[in-house]
Amino acid sequence: MTIAMIRLFSTLCLALLMTASAGAQELAPDALIKSISEDVIGIIKQDKDIKAGDRKKINQLVDAKVLPHFNFARMTALAMGRNWRKASAAQQTTLVGEFRTLLVRTYSGALSTYKNEVIEVKPLRAAAGDADVTVRTQVKRPGSEPVSIDYGMEKTPGGWKVYDVVVGGVSLVTNYRDSFNTQIHEGGVDGLIKSLASKNQSLEAGAKSK
Repeated sequence: MTIAMIRLFSTLCLALLMTASAGAQELAPDALIKSISEDVIGIIKQDKDIKAGDRKKINQLVDAKVLPHFNFARMTALAMGRNWRKASAAQQTTLVGEFRTLLVRTYSGALSTYKNEVIEVKPLRAAAGDADVTVRTQVKRPGSEPVSIDYGMEKTPGGWKVYDVVVGGVSLVTNYRDSFNTQIHEGGVDGLIKSLASKNQSLEAGAKSK
C-alpha cells in the first residue's frame, strides 16, 4: 500500500475512533458514521499528544475505539478470497489477528497526518430492512481535491460493522487480496501468516524508534 493510500485510509480512523453509545448503535449506518466522525474530529483537534504523533497513545486509542466497529473476520475472509477455505480454523484465527494488527498499526501510523479534513456523509441509498449497505462519504482537504471514501457495512447483533473501505474507487480488501494471493501461492497459508507477522513486527519496531 502506497503512502498516499495509507493517508487516505487513515480517514477511516477519523470516522470510527469513538465507540458509539448504546443509543447511537440504533442510528442508521450513515447517521452513525456522521455522529462518530463529528465527535472524533473534535477530539483530535483538541488532543495535543495525538497531533504531536504520540504513537503509544494513538495505538491505545485505535485499539480501544476502532476495533468495535469492524468485522475483521469478514474483512480477512474477503481479502483471502477463495484461499480462505484452504486455511484451517486455527490458521483463520491467526490470520484475523494478524490482519487486524496490521490495519490498526497502519491507521495508527497515519492518524497524525490529519490536517483539518472535513467529512461529508452522503444520504444513504438503501431500502428499509437492508442489512448490507454502503455509506458514501467525501473527505474535503484544504488545497486538495475531495476524496470519496465509501464504507461497506453490515448489520450484526452487535450493531453496524464495517467490512470494507473503498477509497477513490479502490477497495481495501481487494487491494490486499492480490498480495495475499501471491504470498499464498509462494508459501502457502503459513507463508502469508509469517509475512503478516513480520510486517507487524517491523511496524512495531519502527514505531518504537520514533
